Amino acid sequence: MRRINIPAGTIWEDVVGYSRAVKIGNVIEVSGTAAVNNGQVVGKGNAYEQTKFILEKIKRTLESLGSGMKDVIRTRIYVTDISKWEEIGKAHGEFFKDIKPATSMVEVKSLIDHEMIVEIEATALTDSGDEVN
Repeated sequence: MRRINIPAGTIWEDVVGYSRAVKIGNVIEVSGTAAVNNGQVVGKGNAYEQTKFILEKIKRTLESLGSGMKDVIRTRIYVTDISKWEEIGKAHGEFFKDIKPATSMVEVKSLIDHEMIVEIEATALTDSGDEVN
């Protein structure tokens, strides 16, 4: 099967050696995604805003691979403050209310930037095979 790498477009991509997403066959794995735009953290101090931004970013990534949020079967949510779970859960629910993928929300000591509150990974299965839009 053909491997398709979607670049992250960040300065860390080549240093760390990762892609925003990888598609092999009908499986898409989206890397841990944070609320960063042009090197700047979006929604500083706001877990809800960061989560929405992240899920929009994941949505665009999946769409670039001929997929979509409806194809997501798993999310993994890493948070630096689990007391903000309701804000994060609310934003997640706005995207996945009817899809209901398997998910985990785990509190971690920190993310790569102290202003990041949330990081999300996603796994999707799609019918689109090796095609890319």
